Amino acid sequence: MNHAKFRHSAFAGVQHTVLLFMTAIACLLLALPAHADDRRVEKRVPPVYPEIAKRMHIFGIVHVEATVAPDGSVTSTKATTGNKMLSPAAEDAVKRWKFVPGDGQSTVGIDVNFEAN
Repeated sequence: MNHAKFRHSAFAGVQHTVLLFMTAIACLLLALPAHADDRRVEKRVPPVYPEIAKRMHIFGIVHVEATVAPDGSVTSTKATTGNKMLSPAAEDAVKRWKFVPGDGQSTVGIDVNFEAN
C-alpha cells in the first residue's frame, strides 16, 4: 500500500469523525431550551390549593419550568417534579406571574410550595 494514500485516508477518517462530533454538538445545542435565567419577578400569583389535595393532606414542592418572553410574560409552563395532583395548580399560578422584561426569551425554574395548614 502506498504510504501517501494511507496517510490521506487516515486523515479523511479523522476529518469525518471531527465533523460528526461537531454536528452532534450543534444538534445538542439546538435541542436545549433557552438558558436558565434568574429574572426578577414583578408579580407573583399564589397557587390555589386543590381542595381534594387539602383533604388528602397532600403537600410538597412542585418544580415548574416557565418560558418567559422578552416582555416578562410567561408563555408556557411545565411541572417537572412534584405531586401530580398539585402540578396543574402550580402551572396555572406561574402562568399568571410577570417578570422583569429582558433581552430575549428565557427559561426560569420555579419551586411552588404547597403547605398543609
